[in-house]
Amino acid sequence: MDPLILSAFTMSTVSHGNAGLWRHPADRTSEYTKLSYWTDLARRLDTGGFDLLFIADAVGQLDVFGGNARAALAHGVQTPVTDPLLVVSAMAAVTERLGFGITVSTTYEHPYLLARKFSTLDHLTGGRIGWNVVTSLLDSAARNIIARDRQIGHDERYAIAQEFLEVTYKLWEQSWEDDAVVRNGIFADPDKVHDIGHAGKYFSVPGAHLVEPSPQRTPLLLQAGTSPAGRAFAARNAEVVFVTDPRPEVLRRNIDDIRAQAVAAGRKPSNLKFLTSVTVVVDRTDAAAEAKAADLRRFRDTRGGLVLLSALSGVDWSGYDLDRPIHQFETDASRSVLATAGDPGLTLRDYVDGLSGFGGEVLVGSATAVADALEAYAAKTGVDGFNFVYLITPGSFDDLAEHLIPELRRRGRTRDAATTGTIREAIFGGGPRLPSDHPGAPR
Repeated sequence: MDPLILSAFTMSTVSHGNAGLWRHPADRTSEYTKLSYWTDLARRLDTGGFDLLFIADAVGQLDVFGGNARAALAHGVQTPVTDPLLVVSAMAAVTERLGFGITVSTTYEHPYLLARKFSTLDHLTGGRIGWNVVTSLLDSAARNIIARDRQIGHDERYAIAQEFLEVTYKLWEQSWEDDAVVRNGIFADPDKVHDIGHAGKYFSVPGAHLVEPSPQRTPLLLQAGTSPAGRAFAARNAEVVFVTDPRPEVLRRNIDDIRAQAVAAGRKPSNLKFLTSVTVVVDRTDAAAEAKAADLRRFRDTRGGLVLLSALSGVDWSGYDLDRPIHQFETDASRSVLATAGDPGLTLRDYVDGLSGFGGEVLVGSATAVADALEAYAAKTGVDGFNFVYLITPGSFDDLAEHLIPELRRRGRTRDAATTGTIREAIFGGGPRLPSDHPGAPR
């Protein structure tokens, strides 16, 4: 059996999907503004056997619940939040193999500037940087960045994202020839550095890339979103796709659909990997893990969970009964979050009152029990790995490193700890560059 991708899922904020758990006496997420918090976390993940640190991001306050950001601020739900890109080089300096998947929005960035940022980080990390491509979903971001009352429509955001990537592919893969840097009398051969001449519907980028070729050139491409537009975008561009749904059969259908679309576009199915979120409480025995989970549940903040669900779904749930079933709403936010509509009996309380903040599986037990459950879930759904949602930091990740990952290693489900190189090589094997079947690869 293939190794599972083991990813630690976090955000540069007080609480990500774990509303209220920042109040636990063992939690350190309130230190997220300190560089030492991030370098310590990176060291722990690197030595603990994780492949990837996946950092989510948002560029607006969570102000859907109640029509303002007061609840998000009071409950510490993804508000405030700092820029995750700025800590990557420091984390890379204290680690050897850990990859970094960083979220940046195509709606509120510019491809010319973003290409420089990721090329810089690809150099500084030795090729261990990945880009989680998102289109964003918060109206508050649109108001403050592009002076619109509401965000751009859902499907148009994906159209913008597609052209955005086409620009970055040209900058990363076509602007500089492989042997353009000479360092012998002259630094770079001007005849081997080319303007890209892009003039499109959304972007005009006539010039050359500002950065010489980095180890991967194009960072590892991650993407999340299982709406029809999101699946089509993933099939065309993504290498690692983050998919989640509380219904395993739906998760399997989404994965199969994305793979089929990728194949129809000329890509090899083996060149896409899929991650899903999972919350794990693990200890030496089932009883010890259950006791730990009971302790953690005491700090769960139901209202904070509603704040997060409101922001993700674009629906203000402040006036709804917690025991009311979730219904589908037309929304320009995350449509996949509300895809549970029609699942009989699933209520707001079901969605926000447990230990999971993102609708994924919650597994509590010994390392053997959890490893059995993860392997069974991967076989049932077709996922290639897991984004482990923390409940407390660093404790949740430390528990995985101490108990679960050694058990997975014994089963041959982890990568060789001695493996070094780029994050693309670690996950897929082969070389550091985009595979030839990817639309961004040079022709």
